[in-house]
Amino acid sequence: MGSRDEDEALRARLPQLRLDDLLEAVQARLEAARGTRDRVHQLLAAVLSVGRELDLEQALRGIVQAATSLVDAEYGAIGLIGPDGTRLSDFLTVGISTEEIAAIGHYPEGHGILGELIRHPESLRLTKISEHPASYGFPPGHPPMNTFLGVPIRVRGQVFGNLYLTEKRGGAEFDDEDEAVLATLAVAAGVAIDNARLYEESRLRERWLRASAEVTYGLMSGSDRTEILALIAKRAREITSSALAVVAVPMKETPALTVELAIGQSAEQHRGLVLPLDGSLIGQAFTTAAPVTSADAARDERITAVPARFAGLGPAVAVPIGVGTDVKGVVLLVRAEGQAGFADQVIEPLQGFAAQAEVAMELAERRRDVERITLLQDRDRIARDLHDLAIQRLFATGMTLQSAGRLIDHAEASARVQRAVEDLDETIKIIRSTIFGLRAREGSASPGLRARVVAAVGEAAPMLGFVPSVRMEGLLDTVVPGETADDAMAVLSEALTNIARHARADRADVALETDGQQLRLTVTDDGVGIPAGGGGRRSGLLNMAERAEQLGGALELSRPAEGGTTVVWRVPVGE
Repeated sequence: MGSRDEDEALRARLPQLRLDDLLEAVQARLEAARGTRDRVHQLLAAVLSVGRELDLEQALRGIVQAATSLVDAEYGAIGLIGPDGTRLSDFLTVGISTEEIAAIGHYPEGHGILGELIRHPESLRLTKISEHPASYGFPPGHPPMNTFLGVPIRVRGQVFGNLYLTEKRGGAEFDDEDEAVLATLAVAAGVAIDNARLYEESRLRERWLRASAEVTYGLMSGSDRTEILALIAKRAREITSSALAVVAVPMKETPALTVELAIGQSAEQHRGLVLPLDGSLIGQAFTTAAPVTSADAARDERITAVPARFAGLGPAVAVPIGVGTDVKGVVLLVRAEGQAGFADQVIEPLQGFAAQAEVAMELAERRRDVERITLLQDRDRIARDLHDLAIQRLFATGMTLQSAGRLIDHAEASARVQRAVEDLDETIKIIRSTIFGLRAREGSASPGLRARVVAAVGEAAPMLGFVPSVRMEGLLDTVVPGETADDAMAVLSEALTNIARHARADRADVALETDGQQLRLTVTDDGVGIPAGGGGRRSGLLNMAERAEQLGGALELSRPAEGGTTVVWRVPVGE
């Protein structure tokens, strides 16, 4: 009996057990559905949050933060693909501290696993990063990472960058659901990035328009050429986030460019610099009448200036002022080291903005032409008045006195009248000479000091084996007397010859400056320096010193700590 009762009790409990199992399964499914619902809500919230942000950098950071939260990853990053499509141009991380970033060093450029998504823009999920063939380890100081999930971000069909997630919390692995969630977020991220870029471009266009209006107002209000060029350089530097802006214009009488103005980092080292048309970055933009870019100005072979002038600087772009054969100069913009290069979206409006510099220079030339014509007309009028009025009256007065002298019997009185007639004749000669000077036209002037210096440096280049850098400042062609200019050229030639014969130098710098009171010529080389007693340079140095002393100046020699020789020749040029 007992066994039968137990069987009946067991049969009565079986439906209850099945019901409990079913309830547990339902409960598990409800928990899964609730978890899926919560995750979908989180995904929607992340999409809305990312879509509201219009600042590109903040949008990118929001995307990475949302991605790490959605898939429960410890570390997240977004890498932007550069213009060449083969490496990362920018890298933004979440989960790694500032100290850890400093210990790691330079951000990744897209090698290893990160480069795998660049080469193959498809979702990539790994259980252990080190086991993938493209992996070659982490740099010292990098936190350990094993699990990995990466997806590409596309903007208008093109891959903009990649999302990278590592180390799922709790030691778990990324699953299909994580990959689907991240892929969905990447689609929303592409839309958000596109919106942020469009907003950024619209703001940039607005800034260019405001700057153009400011320049136009300056042109219409009669601001001079220097003010307009300085305004253009200043606004272009600000809008493009550049550290340095330079404006170079062609020199007269010699095929070279001179830096008329420079604004920003190390600007004083660029002002007055003379650059050749061949082999220089600015010269290439001038001769080709097209923008020329450089990934790193500090190490570009086309930068002929001393590298120290571009220390701490990186990407550069040189934009011609004008088109075709009528290029009037070049605008050079250089960003700080480590910043992104100049993209087409920046260069295109910059070209239009540089065209306003051409208008400013054209207006300045027209104003000078008008002033010159007005001056010549005034000279012609003065000359005509002197000839038609003053000379005729003086001539008539002389004739009258000469006739009256014949009627004077007193010898002394007659002599005085004759002297007065002679004085009038001499006055007439002086006035006629003045008239000739007023009517004389320009065109027979000899080359200015600036052109002579450039020519002398060019002639010395084959002898030296390199082209020295040249920097000139001040009104050299205006305030420096001809004899002083001749002595300066002789000293420059002697200094360059000494470098070629004795210095064994790899570089030389020439600087010629005047403040209206003094002319200073500085020639520096990185050679072996002047030996004790002057060696073979003694006679040449004595000649330089004598020329300076004859003009009331002095010659100074020094040997910098880094080696070489510095020659400074100073003479007065003021009254």
